[in-house]
Amino acid sequence: MSTADDPAHMRRAIDLARDGLGRTGANPTVGCVIVSAGRVVGEGATAAGGRPHAEEQALAQAGPAARGAVAYVTLEPCGVRSGGGRSCSELLAAAGVARVVIACEDASRFAAGQGGERLRAVGVAVESGVLADEAGALYAAYRPAAD
Repeated sequence: MSTADDPAHMRRAIDLARDGLGRTGANPTVGCVIVSAGRVVGEGATAAGGRPHAEEQALAQAGPAARGAVAYVTLEPCGVRSGGGRSCSELLAAAGVARVVIACEDASRFAAGQGGERLRAVGVAVESGVLADEAGALYAAYRPAAD
């Protein structure tokens, strides 16, 4: 299911995330790029203080162009929202994204496989590990909160 363009789009998501290092509070810095028909239609990075999440911002920018698109995310989308509300995996699914490419899995109790499972359950193709080593450097100091 991988495409030749996956590394380039993931590298852009990593660059977006890198810009937020040290500014996202307890949340990890995440980058998201949404691509439709080979064209970037949305980009986002975790905002200062940790909200809004990268996926939220990229989806807002993409609007209806997110339907059938591919989302490149540096860290697994949350499956449960810490403050309530819709998780990033729910938002991606509701937007009609067809495929989500993830660099690194998230051990946080708010993700930990739940984000990917939620997406797969509604028919979204999910692929993990694209540029995982490169993106992983962003999360070397990130320690998910314990239950």
